[in-house]
Amino acid sequence: MMAREPHPVMDREAPPEAPAPRSPRRPARRWLVPLLVAVLLAQMAAAMVTTAVQQTPTIDEPVYVGTAADSLHEHEIRYNPEHPPLGKLVIGLGVAVADPHYDPSFTGDQGQVGRHLLYESGNDPWRVMLWARLPVIVLTLAFGLVVFAFARELTGPAGGVVALALYAFSPDVIAHGSLATLDVPAAGFLLTSAWLLWRARLRPRLYVPLAGVAAGAALATKMSALPALPVLLALAAWSMWRHDPTHRRTARLAAGVVAMAVIAVAVVWVSYLVVDPRLRWSPRQHIPVVHGLRALLVDLMPFPEAYRDGMRVQFGFENHPWQGFLFGHLYTGSLWYYLPAALLVKTPLGMLALWAAGAVAVVTVRRLRPAAPYLLIPTGVLLASAMTGSRDFGTRYAVFVPMFLAVAAAGLLAARWRWAGAVTGALVLCVAVSSVRTFPFYLPYSNEAFGGTAKTHLRLHDSNVDWGQDLGRLADRLRERYPGERIWLVYKGSGVPSYYGIDASDPRTVPLDTVRGLLVVSDSSVAKATGRLAQLIDSSDSIDQVGHSITIYRR
Repeated sequence: MMAREPHPVMDREAPPEAPAPRSPRRPARRWLVPLLVAVLLAQMAAAMVTTAVQQTPTIDEPVYVGTAADSLHEHEIRYNPEHPPLGKLVIGLGVAVADPHYDPSFTGDQGQVGRHLLYESGNDPWRVMLWARLPVIVLTLAFGLVVFAFARELTGPAGGVVALALYAFSPDVIAHGSLATLDVPAAGFLLTSAWLLWRARLRPRLYVPLAGVAAGAALATKMSALPALPVLLALAAWSMWRHDPTHRRTARLAAGVVAMAVIAVAVVWVSYLVVDPRLRWSPRQHIPVVHGLRALLVDLMPFPEAYRDGMRVQFGFENHPWQGFLFGHLYTGSLWYYLPAALLVKTPLGMLALWAAGAVAVVTVRRLRPAAPYLLIPTGVLLASAMTGSRDFGTRYAVFVPMFLAVAAAGLLAARWRWAGAVTGALVLCVAVSSVRTFPFYLPYSNEAFGGTAKTHLRLHDSNVDWGQDLGRLADRLRERYPGERIWLVYKGSGVPSYYGIDASDPRTVPLDTVRGLLVVSDSSVAKATGRLAQLIDSSDSIDQVGHSITIYRR
């Protein structure tokens, strides 16, 4: 275990220990930490790029890619108002490099626009999707440096490496960081804001405005970041008070908090102005009417009309009776404990242990205690907010948890426990082994206590397991193992099977006794099967699995 380096932030809470005598090997050791950081980020990059290359579009990706292409060509916000434009501008960087042919005259909803771009406009969907995913991959790697820097400031270089290892081997972060989606960017910006506010304890004039930029970036990426804003503003006030607890603090605190809020709001406005300097808004979808407190909240928001309409769309989604699936039980509505239960299944066991031990250490170890509000309160508030949602679709709604708690987990090294270093190292190794074993199937990962990746579909559905990502793998499997056989397909996703050479029919549209040959069903559809589809599955024999997300039956 490496000794903690003195740091000015921590030294405000407790005096540093006397430095150890310099060793003749010290110059060589200076390269060890940068080398470990580079190795961890390199393996993460390799895992994400490999995943991005092999996976076909997931359900949400064509929406974001199509919206990004439309914004690039039309310089107007017309689709997907339920998500602000910054994340799609990031995706748009890759789309601009791919330079696909785009038909602005196409009339359809946001999902149809994405499919038309990828499959009906003469473009190569593999190439377009890879370029669209690459900017998110780069951003995910950059957030890894934030995790390292935050933990290093708390517990020294060894703690930084431990936190980065947990982040870099997190199956959820790898899975969603390799997609052209918005979950990881929004969570990463929130973590960055919290880290900058921690640093504001020393230099508030520099770091509070930067934290406002990061918080605004999160708000301009996903609206689910809104509950974190009051927490971040409170942390800004706390950091400034800790820096200068004088009688003049009231006015300065108020000014600093207001400045951060104004900067965050300004970033949201800038993200819309980048797309369209005239701020035109002509929605291509129905905008629901909201009432009561929700309507008042929307009207009070100091954001562009497109943002407020997006909030109305999100509230409309919350009123929909979605179906969920947890531990083999299909239900309508939502379960308040769904996300904690899903995280329990989809997080490596060593990581769960380190999260718990690190959280305890952050609260109980005196020199770490000042960091607890910056790590645990945002995580708790965001998780509580996500748990009240109506869509039990996956741990991607809580992808901020492995980011914040990776930093907290490093706190175990600061505990004066005899075997803390050895235990931490062993648990990190267990996490790495579990993560590497699931390569390259990170999306359907579950830990060994729940049967591993091959059994996830028995307990969870949707983006936890099957998000439409394995259509290309299915085409390869059918071509290699089942050439010439009749295919009946129930596919849940945004891909177009015929593009990949899959000639299939829908078994739900014909009499039961005419379905003969191979029945291929997405595991999310298996989880929610009722009526005719349930009868077909029950009277068939499971013979193969594709990507741990699609099951092949023989009839």
